[in-house]
Amino acid sequence: MRQNYFKYYRDLVLALTQKELKVKYKRSFLGYLWSIANPLALALVFFIAFKIVMKIQIENYTLFLISGLFPWQWFANSVNSSVMVFVGNAPLIKKVNFRREVLVIATVLNDMLHFILSIPVILVFIFLYGMKPSLSWLIGIPLILTVQFIITFGLCVAISAINLFFRDIERIVFIFTTLMFYLTPIIYSENMVPEKYKPLILLNPLSLLVMSWRKLFMNGTLDFKDIALAFISSLIVAAVGYLIFRKLRWRFAEVL
Repeated sequence: MRQNYFKYYRDLVLALTQKELKVKYKRSFLGYLWSIANPLALALVFFIAFKIVMKIQIENYTLFLISGLFPWQWFANSVNSSVMVFVGNAPLIKKVNFRREVLVIATVLNDMLHFILSIPVILVFIFLYGMKPSLSWLIGIPLILTVQFIITFGLCVAISAINLFFRDIERIVFIFTTLMFYLTPIIYSENMVPEKYKPLILLNPLSLLVMSWRKLFMNGTLDFKDIALAFISSLIVAAVGYLIFRKLRWRFAEVL
C-alpha cells in the first residue's frame, strides 16, 4: 500500500514537471537556450561593468560569474514563480484530491532541471580557461543540488500558500530576491567583504551555496563545513515553510 502511494506521487510529480516544461516552451523556437540566455547576458553586463570598467581583480571572472549566476537563477526563478503556483492551478486543486505541495515540488524540480542542463555551459568555460572538471563533481553536484532543493522548496511552499491570502506578497518577493542577489557573493567575492560585515554575508545560506558551487566548479573542491551549515539552514527553512503551508492549506478552498 505504501509503495503504491509513493509510486502515485512520484508519477504525479513527473507528470506535473513535464507539464511545466511544455507550457514554458510552448511556441518557443529557441526553447532550452532561453534558460541560459538570461544568466549569460547578465554575466556579459557584469563583466563589462566590473572587469573592464572598474577593473575588479578576480581571476577567471567570466567563469566566476556564471558559476554563481546559474544556481542563483534556479533559486530566483523558483521563488518568483512560486507566488502563482496555487493560484494558477486552482481548477486542478478544486477538481482533484492530491497533496498540494506536489505542485511546488514540480515547480522547483523544473527550474532545477534547467540548472542541470546549464552545467555543460559552465564546462565549456572551464575548458576555455584551460581548466578541467574534477571527479569531486560526482559527489558535489548531487550533494549541493539536494541542499539547494530543500531550501528552495521550503521558501516556495510558504510563499505559494501565503500569496493566496495576501496578494501583495508577489511584490514583496520580487524585492526580496533583488536584495538577496546583492547580499549574496555572486558578482563579487566573499573575500572582498570587510571583516566586520562577513558574518552577515555568511549568515545567508544562499551565500554558502553559491560559494560551494563556485569552489566545486572552479577548484574542484568541496567545503563540507559550508555545505553542512547550508544543509542545517535549509532544514530549518523547509520545516518553517512547510509548517506555514500546513497551517494555511485547510483554508485554500475559501480563497481559490
